[in-house]
Amino acid sequence: MSKTTSQPASGARAAATRSASHALPARRVLLLVATRKGAWLYESDAERKTWRVDGPHFLGHIINHLVLDPRDGRTLLAAAKTGHLGPTIFRSEDLGRTWKEAARPPAFAKSAAHGRTVDHTFWLTPAHASEPNTWYAGTSPQGLFRSQDGGVTWEPFSSVNDDPHYRTWMGSAQDGTPDGPKLHSILVDPRDPAHLYFAMSGGGVHESVDHGGNWAPLVDGLEVVEGFDPANITFHDPHCVRLCPSHPDRLYQQNHCGIYRLDRPGRQWLRIGKAMPQAVGDIGFPLVVHPHDADTAWVLPMDGSNVWPRTSPDGRPGVYVTRDGGESWQRLASGLPRQQAWWTVKRQAMSADAQTPVGLYFGTTSGELWMSRNEGRRWKCLARHLPEIYAVEAAELA
Repeated sequence: MSKTTSQPASGARAAATRSASHALPARRVLLLVATRKGAWLYESDAERKTWRVDGPHFLGHIINHLVLDPRDGRTLLAAAKTGHLGPTIFRSEDLGRTWKEAARPPAFAKSAAHGRTVDHTFWLTPAHASEPNTWYAGTSPQGLFRSQDGGVTWEPFSSVNDDPHYRTWMGSAQDGTPDGPKLHSILVDPRDPAHLYFAMSGGGVHESVDHGGNWAPLVDGLEVVEGFDPANITFHDPHCVRLCPSHPDRLYQQNHCGIYRLDRPGRQWLRIGKAMPQAVGDIGFPLVVHPHDADTAWVLPMDGSNVWPRTSPDGRPGVYVTRDGGESWQRLASGLPRQQAWWTVKRQAMSADAQTPVGLYFGTTSGELWMSRNEGRRWKCLARHLPEIYAVEAAELA
């Protein structure tokens, strides 16, 4: 596949990009909050000062991901794990007023030799703008699925699920994260529907340039836990991979072993987290990229000490921003708790809108929903006492 390469938005180009964004009409913002016991929708105008809450939806059900289809602005898909139905997908064509269950949710082929079953659908991604009604889904244990009818029916996508190499790299259903290994971070190049990425925890980052016909690992430069062999893709544990909307040849990654950046057509990841304060480190789960400036990204680090407590470092949570592609980082904690706040943030639970200035949002393991109207310079708690938050997506409505 032939792709044009360009330099990331910085300096004059970044200023021009941001200036152009000012001309865009302001839009309503919709936050889609998925939790351990249901889902909530928060809606505001472009000022983002007052919010209307709608929920709970699916009270008591585990909702791993809730996503709005940007191609029509009204269809919602919810990845659910229910007590009596097991793993499924719910669909709404009216922004959550009514829901229907998928007729055939993601499931491994019954004839597959591995005998795996889907524990839950973990990640949902709308396909390219030129492919209406097509969606991708990643599951636990690791599986890749596609729907071509708006999420009503799902089929295994490509050969990944049963490919011998990928099955080896996936490990067993008991490996990986505490609630099971996952296929996540399904990314679609906005310039080319055939150019796709996905990541597996564990199992590395992978790329296809032929619409899933073939995949190739993309792990050069990534570190693994000390004592393990980085040549064995099984041991690679990407937590979250993001593609820059303003510069799709740049990717950022929050990994089990650091923060990285990749500039295509290169294949070597650069560990930009080394520039983080040593006392904080560069271990965490979520990562968000600025919608208009590829040099700007935010992370929310966690305590990555040897015992992996999975809390904010020293009970003092803080968001860190880079505005120079990872060469330096700045702490943004105004309004956040200064002490005794031991929550952390899951990989899907941090998001950004496309307003000017950009709004940032994250949800915590203790059920708090935080927001910033000014790109992280000041934080405000939007909601408390929700169930443990699994995912937060910011969408925009006409």
